[in-house]
Amino acid sequence: MSSTKTRLAAVGAPAAGRLRLLVMLWLVYLVFSFATRITLSAVSLHAGLVTWSMLPRVFAMGMLMDAVTGLYICVPFALYLWMAPARLFRARAGRALVLGGFFLAAAGFAYLAAAEYFFFDEFNARFNYTAVEYLIYPTEVFTNIRDSYPVGQALAAALFVGLAVTRWLRPHIAACFGDQAGWRARTAGMAVMAALIALSLAGLDLQTAQGRSTNRIAGELADNGVYAFFSALHNANIDYPRYYATLDDNEAAARVRHLLTQANTRPSSSAAGQPFARQVDNSDLGPPRRLHVIILLQESMGSEFVGSLGGRKLTPNIDRIAAQGLSFTHLYASGTRTVRGMEALATSLAPVPPEAVVKRTGNEHLFNLATVARQAGYAPTFIYGGYGTFDNMNEFFGANGWRTIDRTDMPAPKFANIWGIADEELLDNALAVFDRQVARGERIFSVVMSTSNHKPFTFPPGIPGVPEQGGGREAGVRYADYAVGKFFDELRTRPWYRDTILVVTGDHGARVYGRAKIPVATYPVPFIVHAPAYVRPGRVDTLASQVDIGPTLLGLLHLSYASRLPGRDILRMRRDDGYALFNHNRDVALMRGGEIATLGFGKALQTEFVDAAGQLHPAPHDRELERDAQALFQESYAMFTAGRQRE
Repeated sequence: MSSTKTRLAAVGAPAAGRLRLLVMLWLVYLVFSFATRITLSAVSLHAGLVTWSMLPRVFAMGMLMDAVTGLYICVPFALYLWMAPARLFRARAGRALVLGGFFLAAAGFAYLAAAEYFFFDEFNARFNYTAVEYLIYPTEVFTNIRDSYPVGQALAAALFVGLAVTRWLRPHIAACFGDQAGWRARTAGMAVMAALIALSLAGLDLQTAQGRSTNRIAGELADNGVYAFFSALHNANIDYPRYYATLDDNEAAARVRHLLTQANTRPSSSAAGQPFARQVDNSDLGPPRRLHVIILLQESMGSEFVGSLGGRKLTPNIDRIAAQGLSFTHLYASGTRTVRGMEALATSLAPVPPEAVVKRTGNEHLFNLATVARQAGYAPTFIYGGYGTFDNMNEFFGANGWRTIDRTDMPAPKFANIWGIADEELLDNALAVFDRQVARGERIFSVVMSTSNHKPFTFPPGIPGVPEQGGGREAGVRYADYAVGKFFDELRTRPWYRDTILVVTGDHGARVYGRAKIPVATYPVPFIVHAPAYVRPGRVDTLASQVDIGPTLLGLLHLSYASRLPGRDILRMRRDDGYALFNHNRDVALMRGGEIATLGFGKALQTEFVDAAGQLHPAPHDRELERDAQALFQESYAMFTAGRQRE
C-alpha cells in the first residue's frame, strides 16, 4: 500500500521536485536553529542576562542569520541535486542517498544544537574563536569533551531525532522523486540560490547581530553558531587596523610613551620607532636582590574563590601564603584563556585579537620577561604538567629564552588526565628541578603552569574535601589549593627558601558570564607575592593588569634595565594611575577611573561606567580614555607584526 502511494505521489509531483527537497532541508535546519535559540533564550532569561523586551529583535535578527546560514549549509546538497542525472536521482540508490542525507543532516543539526547548549553554558557565547582554537588540538579537546560531557547520550539522542524527522518527512521526500526537470531548469534553480548567497555576501552585515547590541548576551542569542564559527575561522589572521579604530601613528606612539612613564623611567636613547622603549631605574630601592623567583600560574584561579580577596573561601592554603605576603587586590586577567595569561606575563603586550602571540607565527626572540631575567643572571624555566605542544607553549617559551620542561620530561605520574599530571606531582617535579638548579649555582626564575583545575575535574584519591570525580569546579579549586599548600610546606624546608619570592596568580577566571561585552566581574585574579624577609606583608588596592606582573617583580628585585615591556611596576603607580586591559572574543578594552572604553569589531567605540560589582552601565564617550585604549592596542599590534618587539 505504502509503495503504491509513493508511486502515485511521484507521478503527480510537480517539476520542481528537486527544489522542494532543497527547501525542505533548509526548513529543517531553520527549525533546529529556532529551537536552539528558544532554549538559549530561556536559559538567559532565567539567569537574568536578557529581558523579554530584547527578544523580538533577537529573534528577528536571528531568523535572518539562520536563513542565510541555512543557504550555505544546503550548498553540498544543492550541488548533488543539480548534477545528478535523472536516472540516478530516481533510482533506488539515488533515493537511498537522499534519505540517508536527510537522516544524517537532521541528526547533525540535533547534535549541533546540543553542542551549542553546552558551549553557551560554559562561555555565555555562540561558537567563537575559542571553538576554533580548541579544534586545533583534537586529542586534548575531544578527550576532555568525552570526559566532561554526556557525549554518548547526546549522540544517541541526535540519531534518534534524525531518524524520527526522516521518517516523518519520508512521504514528502518520496513525492519529489518524480521530478522531470532538465538540466536547464535545474541550472536556473541553482542560479537563484547562488544569487541569494551573493546577495547575503554583498548586502547583509550579518555580524551586526552582536556588533550593534548593547547587551552582549542578546547579541550572542541573535547570532548563528555555525556562521560565527566560520567567521572566526576566516578572521583568524586579522588585519587589526582594518577592523578596529586606530589613531595617527605619531599620536598613538606619543600616548603610549606618556602612559608608560613612571617616576623611575626615562626615554631610551634607542627609542626611535619603539614607543615601549625606556630605561627603568630602581637604584633608589637599593642594590639588586639576588633572589629566586617562582611563579605559580594557576589554571582558572579567579579571585572569586580566594578567601583573602573576599572570595568563596575555598583556598585556605593560598590564604595563609597571602597572610604573610603582599596581595594585589584589584588585578585583572587580560583574557579568558591560558595563552592570554602567558602572553601578559611573558611579554606584557596588550591582548590584541584574535589570538595571543603565544600561538602566532613570528613570535620568537621577543623582548620578554626572560630577556631581563637572563641579563640579570637568571636561568628562566617554564614548567608545565601537560604536553607543551598544546597551544604552542613549548615552542613559544623555548624560542624566547626559557628552558621548557613538560610532562615528557617527568617521571611516569601516579595520576593524570588528558590535560596533565596531578598538580601535586607537577609541583614535586618542579621542586626537584629547582633543587638541581640551586645545586648547579643557578638562580631560579620559573613559571609553573598547573592543569588540574579544569574539566573533567578528576583528582587523585584520598584528598580531604576533594572527590575523585563529580566535584566540579569547587573540587578543582580545592585540589589546586591543596597542591599549592603542599608545595609551600616543602619549599619552606629548603635552605634557599628564605631568599625566594613565591608568586601565586591565576591565568584567567573560571568562566565567562554576564551580559556586558567585556564581562569585567569575571576577570579578577589573585597576584600574591610571598617573601617575608624582603617584602612587607600588606595589600595593594591599585587597579592593575596581568601585563603589570612582570615589571612589578623586576622592581621587587631592585633591577635597573632597558625595557620594552609595555607593562608597569604597580608599586610605582599613583593610586589613581592604574588601568587594566581586556580581551573578550573580538572586543578589547581599557578600564581606568571607574570607566571602561571598549573597541569593537567594525571600528566601534563605546564608553561605560563600571560599578563596584563589576557591572557596566551606559556612559558618555570619554574620548581620552578611548584614544588611550586605541593607542595601547594599536601599538602592541604594530610592534609585534613589524618585528620591532624582537630582541
